[in-house]
Amino acid sequence: MDRAIDMSLRDFTGALSSKSPTPGGGGAAAVTGALAASLCAMAAGITAKNKKFIAVKGEAEAVANGAEALRLRFLELAEEDERAFAPLSRAYSMDKNAPDYAAALRLASIGACQPPMEMLRCCAELTALIERLYEVCSPMLLSDAGCAAALCAGAMKAAEQNVFVNTRSLKGDGEAEGLSRQAAELVREYLPRVEAVSTKVKEYLET
Repeated sequence: MDRAIDMSLRDFTGALSSKSPTPGGGGAAAVTGALAASLCAMAAGITAKNKKFIAVKGEAEAVANGAEALRLRFLELAEEDERAFAPLSRAYSMDKNAPDYAAALRLASIGACQPPMEMLRCCAELTALIERLYEVCSPMLLSDAGCAAALCAGAMKAAEQNVFVNTRSLKGDGEAEGLSRQAAELVREYLPRVEAVSTKVKEYLET
């Protein structure tokens, strides 16, 4: 299969809807984050080039550049998530009575948590950029800022779900529980913030 970063949307969604084990939920979360970052970069970039918004040109450019970097990082994470699933898939297929089964499953499960954890950190960074975008964005592009916020929220929820799925069988394991706790804390802090942008955009567009 082609690398996720090189696949067309037709091929990626086709693979996602097939029986192939990858891409899966983690890859979908990463691509959703990339879409959110793309919209953020677009709205900020167009605002920066508009002479009417010269006063916020520097701020808008900083948002656009930051969002573009995150767009690329999210796409890398789609691939990293796919690579991280391979050891987990092998562990699942092992004989459960094998002496190294538990250790192999634990190691693979912890490894599979790493890409979605990084997605959550990227979503946190993107949330801050979307908040800044709302303050400087051209009113004509606010709907795109609202869509970016909604997609970022979706990516955050999906990434946390993937951390949960990969740690739920490791109850009592300090590292696994620490990852689950970190994921929950990131969502608790940043999800209300990015959802607040969606709400503010909707309220503005209703006036």
